[in-house]
Amino acid sequence: MNFNEITEQSRQAVSEIINAAGLSEGSLFIIGCSSSEVLGSRIGTATNMDSAKAIYDGIIPTLSDHGILAAAQCCEHLNRALVVERETMRRFGFEQVNAIPQPNHAGGAFATECYNRFKDPVLVESVNAMGDAGIDIGGTMIGMHIRSVVVPLRISLNKIGEAHIICARRRPKYVGGSRAIYDEKLM
Repeated sequence: MNFNEITEQSRQAVSEIINAAGLSEGSLFIIGCSSSEVLGSRIGTATNMDSAKAIYDGIIPTLSDHGILAAAQCCEHLNRALVVERETMRRFGFEQVNAIPQPNHAGGAFATECYNRFKDPVLVESVNAMGDAGIDIGGTMIGMHIRSVVVPLRISLNKIGEAHIICARRRPKYVGGSRAIYDEKLM
C-alpha cells in the first residue's frame, strides 16, 4: 500500500467535504477511521499505525489550515469516545473521560495517532451531536456525533486506500411547514 497516496486521498476528501459542506472556522469535524479497512482487511483485524499516520497527515493539517476543529472517534471498545484538544473540550463544554486510546486494545490506530500528536489531547465521552460534518473511513459509524439533520455528502472519492468512505454534513432542521420559505444556501 502506498501511504503517500493514502495521505493525498485523505487530504482531497477532507478538502472536498469542507467546501461542499460550507464549513468555516470553528466548525467541528468528526473523523472515524479503520486503519484495517484502509489496508483491505476487515475492521478491527489488522490495526496499522502507518496507515493511521498517513491519514492523520492528510486530514489534520487540512482542517487546521481552515481553523476547523477535529474530533477523532475511538473504536467501540471505548464506546466511540472521541479524542479532541483540551481547548475544544472547554469551548463546547464536553465532559472528559479517563482513557488513553491504544492501537491494538481499545481506541484504534487513528485515535491513538491523534492522541499522540495533538497538542493537549483529552478523551471526551461524547460531543453531544455537535459535529458539523465528518468522514467515516471504513464503516466506523460517526453519524451519532453530527448535529441533526445529518445529510449524506457525495464527493469525487468513494475510497481511501481500500476503505469505503461515507461523508456527511449537517443541515438545519426545516420548521414552519408548507407556508415556510427556506434559505436555499442551508439546504
